[in-house]
Amino acid sequence: MLTNAINIMTELIVAILGENARSVLLYGSIPLEDFRPGWSDIDLLVLTREPLSREQADVLMTLRQTLAAEYPENPYFLRFEGGILSLNGFLSGEADTAVYWGSRGQRVDTRYGCDCFSMLELCRHSRLLWGEDVRPMLPMPSCKELAAGVAGHLATIRQYAQKTGASLHSFGWLLDIARCLYTLRTGGIASKTDAGQWALEQELCPVPDVLKKALFARQNAAQAVQDAALMALTDKLGPDIQRFADVLEAELRKHGIDL
Repeated sequence: MLTNAINIMTELIVAILGENARSVLLYGSIPLEDFRPGWSDIDLLVLTREPLSREQADVLMTLRQTLAAEYPENPYFLRFEGGILSLNGFLSGEADTAVYWGSRGQRVDTRYGCDCFSMLELCRHSRLLWGEDVRPMLPMPSCKELAAGVAGHLATIRQYAQKTGASLHSFGWLLDIARCLYTLRTGGIASKTDAGQWALEQELCPVPDVLKKALFARQNAAQAVQDAALMALTDKLGPDIQRFADVLEAELRKHGIDL
């Protein structure tokens, strides 16, 4: 059903855009071969030749809900996230008509951009679903930009992950730290699962047993939510996350980032 949802979504987006359609790119966990039901979203970047008309933007904004209602047996339409705008607006950052799909809703905005990690995924690991291959035109993030992005992520971890709630996704903080460490050390991008396993192999995590549980939860979400002891742990991960974040902070200082 996942492949069917992607095909239907792509075909309908292209039909709505008509001659204005240019490229549809899939990035994130699917091209990285780490799509996990219960965790993962379906990340799309749709680029057009000219700015969206208001009519196109209005239809596209609610397209996820329209398809979810039309295909109630398919759970994936509401998992799509990303942006739809002109190639020029995406590259320049100038005001444009942009449709945003996120986990908390959707809107028509004047800009849409990707962080350095998503841009790295788009440049190196995305899949062209339809249209012109514009990936050679996308700017590859520099090492300095990636380090700055990691520093920003560390600040978010310090602010919001001192305490965690009783949710499977609380384990995600540990996997995010592993990804940041992988990027700093290699200049590349890894899936959350691969990054977590890499961090264990490199003996980077001061709480390896907890990181192993995070990997189990990501790979076995349906089973994990039925594990009372595992779910109880998610409510008190804050100190373990911060200990792993200390490793990330030390790595940033090695790269000359003043925090």
